Amino acid sequence: MTAAGRWTVTLLPAGLALGLLLLVLAPLATVAVRGSGMGLGPADWAAIRFTVLQAVLSALLSTVLAVPVARALARRRFPGRGLMITLMGAPFLLPAVVAALGLLAVFGGAGMLNMGLQSVGLPPVSIYGLHGVLLAHVFLNLPLATRMILQGWLSIPAERIRLAQSLGFGPAQTFRHLEVPMLREVLPGVALVILVICLTSFAVVLILGGGPRATTIELAIYQAVRFDFDLARAAGLAGVQVLICALATGLAFLVAAPAGFGTGLDRQAALEAPRGWRRGLDAAVLVLATLFLVASLVAVALRGLPGLTDLPSAVLPAAGRSIAVALVSALVTTATALTLALSAARRPAPLVEAAATLPLATSGLVLGTGLFLIVRPFVSPMQVALPVTVLVNVALTVPFLYRILLPEARALAADYGRLADSLGLHGWPRLRWLILPRLARPLGFGAGIAAALSMGDLGVITLFAGERQATLPLVVQQLTGAYRIEAAASASLILVVLSFALFWAFDAGGRRAAP
Repeated sequence: MTAAGRWTVTLLPAGLALGLLLLVLAPLATVAVRGSGMGLGPADWAAIRFTVLQAVLSALLSTVLAVPVARALARRRFPGRGLMITLMGAPFLLPAVVAALGLLAVFGGAGMLNMGLQSVGLPPVSIYGLHGVLLAHVFLNLPLATRMILQGWLSIPAERIRLAQSLGFGPAQTFRHLEVPMLREVLPGVALVILVICLTSFAVVLILGGGPRATTIELAIYQAVRFDFDLARAAGLAGVQVLICALATGLAFLVAAPAGFGTGLDRQAALEAPRGWRRGLDAAVLVLATLFLVASLVAVALRGLPGLTDLPSAVLPAAGRSIAVALVSALVTTATALTLALSAARRPAPLVEAAATLPLATSGLVLGTGLFLIVRPFVSPMQVALPVTVLVNVALTVPFLYRILLPEARALAADYGRLADSLGLHGWPRLRWLILPRLARPLGFGAGIAAALSMGDLGVITLFAGERQATLPLVVQQLTGAYRIEAAASASLILVVLSFALFWAFDAGGRRAAP
């Protein structure tokens, strides 16, 4: 192997891993130094308590409600089942600010629910506060929990299912001996994954929080930097945020791997679908879940379509900036995750694993606060708003793509690694003729996720951006704060279309490029 090949195989992954660690640790160290010795006030402790409370309740509700939905999908076969399972993946890519607006359109003061209540003489309900935050988090995380729990049902070996059928197990015995053990192993991991996600929620709480009694750590950091310019308080809150997220992430890694039922022969067998009232119950669960997920998106579309011809002047430039940020973030994230995954697939790489795991223990606003403190003595934060947004998006998205690519990279190394080495296939030729074609599908899927998540991100940009640096999610949030709901709905519709279009373009491109 040439010197250039050795550099590509060893030094480049190590350099990227060190760079990623520095990108995360430098802001965290700056936050820790700036926040050292600072006492938190009563309002800060209230924000910490609310953060933990809403995250725990959101995780419990999302997980518990997902069980009957996943069970119905696991044991029923009906036209459109595949489409519904696909729908369950959509909210993960949906910008949180759009989800909040969709829920406002259904449950808000002028929403469909309150209009129906008022028409029959009942008092309206308010979506703001803890219950509004919980509703939004369930909307965003119920599909994710359903997909994860559904995989648990599908992992039950066909041999166990057929044995239960041969023994004459009814629904109650099947639930006790097959489903309960699976759920006991799967549910803690699902709940803790959602807990980590909800601990760093920002856009949902910003729109639906409803005041000081419903403020999270993320929102308190934003207020401390953006409005009070109290950097010491923001740094102290960011340090607490990191500790809580690190604890939750560690717990998630400890319990997220279910211990299944042993190996089978990879045969497919579905659980017996009971008839009678259970069939009606499964149908009702699936209908209600679909209505809950679709109603808000349809409401945003219906409210946003009329205003597309009269968009605020800030929307189109912001959309262009969001697309540019999303494309650059997707390119850098995919290249970084691919390099790290290929390195880890060849040999154990603790440095790479640390670099691909550490960002899970922090959040965009925490990193943004640290970067704000770093760049402020040298340059106006507004001047570097978009580059910093790209860097933070890369840091937070690399762990997702790394986990997607690592199994595929390991399989590629096991199947073709020795053959490629014996043929002297290294460097660019190896990448061009072996790696990219064989990993085209996961690369396209991962790049689509990175682009969609970056397109809908509303986090660090709120700390840095001025009017000329605002991205589309920030414009949507500003229009909502100004009570221009129709204009915000139109901008949200554009944001959703662009997010899913970017995901589809990358994902379809990867599928077409695959051999």
